[in-house]
Amino acid sequence: MASLLSSIYKNVSAAQGKLLQLFVRMQNAKRILEIGTLGGGYSTIWMARALPADGRLVTLELDPRHAEVAQANVSLAQVEGVVEIRVGDALEQLAKLEEEGAAPFDLVFIDADKPNNPAYLKWALRLSRPGTIIIGDNVIRGGEIMNEASTDPRVNGVREFYDLLAEEARISATAIQTVGSKGYDGFVLGVVNG
Repeated sequence: MASLLSSIYKNVSAAQGKLLQLFVRMQNAKRILEIGTLGGGYSTIWMARALPADGRLVTLELDPRHAEVAQANVSLAQVEGVVEIRVGDALEQLAKLEEEGAAPFDLVFIDADKPNNPAYLKWALRLSRPGTIIIGDNVIRGGEIMNEASTDPRVNGVREFYDLLAEEARISATAIQTVGSKGYDGFVLGVVNG
């Protein structure tokens, strides 16, 4: 896996990719929603490789060029049979999924523009079922979320995401720190309550 993807832009580290893959396996997920494909589809491929042959991973990417590169990498990784890349604004794509009557997802990975994290969480809950795992990336931001003077919209989006998690009775969640090749950050891990 690492040699195949070593030259593509990665938004998660190899260790984080493996962790996501393990979550997919532990959940016995058949349907995954990824909000934020980025340029290489790195996390997409890690998760897709854990899906059964009849599984489905829908990933949303704003930038057509990023989606094109991700599609090429998905093909190289031989998981194109289970991956669907949708191009366009994620909030619009999420509304389309609902309009299409998409079945609930077993796992949702949120790794897109951080100011919209609260809206993505609301959509994740709408497209979930009891037991769905919801994971949010980049939720420590090198400790910046503790900096009360920060005006960074990404930091404020993550803070609002945490506030929503604290208020939302439909999900139980916690944050874990990650330290590695990408520095000091973390994941939020949550499960939709029954």
